[in-house]
Amino acid sequence: MLGPFLEAGDVLGHEPMGVVEEVGAEAGDLQVGDRVVVPFNISCGHCFMCSQGLQTQCETTQTRDAGMGAALFGYTKLYGQVPGGQAELLRVPQAQYGPIRVPDGAPDDRFLFLSDVLPTAWQAVQYAQVPDGGSLAVVGLGPIGEMATRIAQHLGAGTVVGLDLVPERLARSRAHGVEAIDVAAVEDVVGAVRELTGGRGPDSVIDAVGMEAHGAPAAKLAQTAVGLMPDRVARKLMEHAGVDRLAALQLAIEIVRRGGTISLSGVYGGTADPLNMLQLFDKQVTLRMGQANVRRWTDDILPLLTGDDDPLGVDDFASHHVPLAEAPHAYEMFQAKADGAFKVVFRP
Repeated sequence: MLGPFLEAGDVLGHEPMGVVEEVGAEAGDLQVGDRVVVPFNISCGHCFMCSQGLQTQCETTQTRDAGMGAALFGYTKLYGQVPGGQAELLRVPQAQYGPIRVPDGAPDDRFLFLSDVLPTAWQAVQYAQVPDGGSLAVVGLGPIGEMATRIAQHLGAGTVVGLDLVPERLARSRAHGVEAIDVAAVEDVVGAVRELTGGRGPDSVIDAVGMEAHGAPAAKLAQTAVGLMPDRVARKLMEHAGVDRLAALQLAIEIVRRGGTISLSGVYGGTADPLNMLQLFDKQVTLRMGQANVRRWTDDILPLLTGDDDPLGVDDFASHHVPLAEAPHAYEMFQAKADGAFKVVFRP
């Protein structure tokens, strides 16, 4: 979907962690040798938007030429074309605010997911507005969706339902009490969810899939066609007539109870998507969405990572750790969902 905005030489990766090697004159109290996690969004911490907890809309780093929000690491021309973290060294703009110092001692995986997975999933749950003891359905049990189920349980949700079609993901969620539904094996998915949620559907739904959803053949064909066009032409088309695969969002709209809330954490990039506005309006559904405002949530999350226990299960969250030189193979493995690939961590 975002391929037309990539250029040769772009460095991907937006979940970095490392040790500070050098500091600039305006890097605040950051020091060489500090162990830090770097949020994927680049924000200043002092503009109006940052003061509102909307760091992804930072007015200092907004990519105004593209008409988009705050700059992001490794996220194409749409978001500033800032070199990302899948590298041996990373230059960090706005270093007086972005990097999160973490203590020495614990393995990297204890803190690494502060860069994206944890705050994205945390925001997804907060935006879902799950009532205390209420019900939540999570569409898509990849890293964000799976972590959202754990956070929802930690924050007091009652019934948590997960929907996916990958056996390993379903098993992972069932292991900590999620009512996991295999959407490929159940004929009436909507009915199955309602049966678990008092007959009316869940109070809240998180769409953790986004534009890569299965089950949208027309949109898949359109995206494939765009991929065959010259990038210059494809970029223009995506800016004005791009379409997403909406199967996950359509399912979320169908299953959420009347008066419920849908939280979108899966990324969407279409500009001409057809939505069932009648159904949304008639059901009085609340929609909340957006890239995660990482620094808004890190003070809430960090205490859950610094103790001896591991309430969110981050220590064994990654399925693979591979050298950075093997990144191409790892991408292929993850795309094919081979070898139980769930979350891959690169080590430079």
